[in-house]
Amino acid sequence: MPRPRASWDDYFMAIAREVATRSTCDRKHVGAVVVRDRMILTTGYNGSVRGLPHCDDDGHLMEDGHCVRTVHAEANAIVQAARNGVRVEGADIYVTASPCFSCFKLVANAGVQRIVFGEFYRDQRIFEVSQRLGIELVHLGEPSA
Repeated sequence: MPRPRASWDDYFMAIAREVATRSTCDRKHVGAVVVRDRMILTTGYNGSVRGLPHCDDDGHLMEDGHCVRTVHAEANAIVQAARNGVRVEGADIYVTASPCFSCFKLVANAGVQRIVFGEFYRDQRIFEVSQRLGIELVHLGEPSA
């Protein structure tokens, strides 16, 4: 009997989970993968500004209960695309945790059409605004053990 194949969403989310293992902030390990036409365009994980110390090295930089030392995974994925001249308009993004509102706005302005996320993280505004913008939100949830 042939083994069941992972769906495309499960496949790319598994890759996002692996990308998250590169995170340098132990408060939350998040990975992102930008995909168009079932091809990976770019990846990102939460980590410090290039060239500056990481949370894992120097500790957290806390403001209002949030670590502000790191750049979020979604933002890093979009930045990597820009640095390499990769167009993300019309793409999907797979993120291990739903975007904060700031990252959601970056993803929306980059022209991403679909956001697939694992864990819901914090900000309900993404649901209403995505609907108004016609951006599809897909909650895959946590992987089954």
